[in-house]
Amino acid sequence: MAKARFERVKPHVNVGTIGHVDHGKTTLTSAITKYL
Repeated sequence: MAKARFERVKPHVNVGTIGHVDHGKTTLTSAITKYL
């Protein structure tokens, strides 16, 4: 049996954030993820 080919619909993005506590890192990452 042949395996089904996986096709990615969304781009694969790796995002790294650095910052202090309560400066919006999670909010920024969440907004970027929803946009993509």
